[in-house]
Amino acid sequence: MSTSNCFALALLVLLAAVSPYPSAHAADISGAWASDPSVCSKVFVKTNNRISFAPDAELYGGGFIVEGNRATGTFQKCSIKSMKDDGTNVHLIAACSDGVMVSDLQFTVKRVGEDRITVSSTGPVNMENPYVRCPL
Repeated sequence: MSTSNCFALALLVLLAAVSPYPSAHAADISGAWASDPSVCSKVFVKTNNRISFAPDAELYGGGFIVEGNRATGTFQKCSIKSMKDDGTNVHLIAACSDGVMVSDLQFTVKRVGEDRITVSSTGPVNMENPYVRCPL
């Protein structure tokens, strides 16, 4: 699995874990998230009040959609196994599937602004990526 797919998968897991729990974070992470606001219209489409991925979304950096207790990416679906909110960050372990295999991943999500988050993965290669909520 490539590093970008692994990180996107991790991000999905982290966001999915937060949304079903009653906390300040839950209402703040629902929606469509992309790595850059300039690609929102290339990654997501809204039809009949429902957000989905545009054709070839992965060519523009991809992203993820958080709806209720689910987080989906262009190739991944995640479910949360455990979550810990320390007030500033949310740490989670999630089981993510890309349709071929299921992997347990660890992530940390941090709110850095009204519609901005940073997702960090832990492991052999530590990564931190920013995301913005797309206004759809």
